[in-house]
Amino acid sequence: MFREAGMQPVNHILTKAENERVSKAFALLPPLHQRILRDHLFSISFMDNMPNTALTSPVDSVGGKKMFNITFRAGILNETISEWATWKENSCFKPDDTHYKVHVEAGTMDAFLYVLLHESTHVLDAMIQITPHYSENDSIIAPTPFTKEIWRLSNVPEPPFVDSLLEQTRFRSGKPVSNTLAPEVYARLSKTPFPSLYATAAWSEDIAELATIYHMTSRLKQPYYIVVTRNNVEVARFEPMKNALVRSRLSQLSTFYK
Repeated sequence: MFREAGMQPVNHILTKAENERVSKAFALLPPLHQRILRDHLFSISFMDNMPNTALTSPVDSVGGKKMFNITFRAGILNETISEWATWKENSCFKPDDTHYKVHVEAGTMDAFLYVLLHESTHVLDAMIQITPHYSENDSIIAPTPFTKEIWRLSNVPEPPFVDSLLEQTRFRSGKPVSNTLAPEVYARLSKTPFPSLYATAAWSEDIAELATIYHMTSRLKQPYYIVVTRNNVEVARFEPMKNALVRSRLSQLSTFYK
């Protein structure tokens, strides 16, 4: 698939140090994630020259079980969460004005841990259906407790959380907006129950982002906030775990820790 898109991905062989980082990350996952992965993770793999950060894919069932592979861009093994998250967040903005900067402060733990937690939440979601699952993308089916009153369709929020500016951002429209709009983007995001811009893409990304940011901040005691500066002066800050609308959803995650 990547080669058809003009990329030249190659398998990445882990070094001893990288293997240790991977093992450490798996040990830090929530208990339910670890149990689900033991039963349903067929394999993980790493590639260089991969265009995106990670990809979770179903593979042929083994003994009647649904099984999954997760492929990671190997470069994240040498990045901190802050470095990787800052890069990803800046992909949402066009650098129209060099006076504006967007930075994510998320601590110095390995970016692989964040991405592994996000992707493994997709596996967990597929197995216990935190979000609705169906074959037609535009079908209207019964909501789950997680999506009720927040998502109308898999990629369409309920009307109170549809915002004209957020609809223009990358994970809604596929295109970045001017970085001069960054302060207003995060002001609008703070009026929604979504923990990140990526979470606005679809309900599957919403649960993956909420679970990941909650675990990193509340369980692993890491920071997570986005700062926009102009001429090195802070003009906006978005800290999802201090947002009352986001916090009202955290009870949905309690089953991850039993």
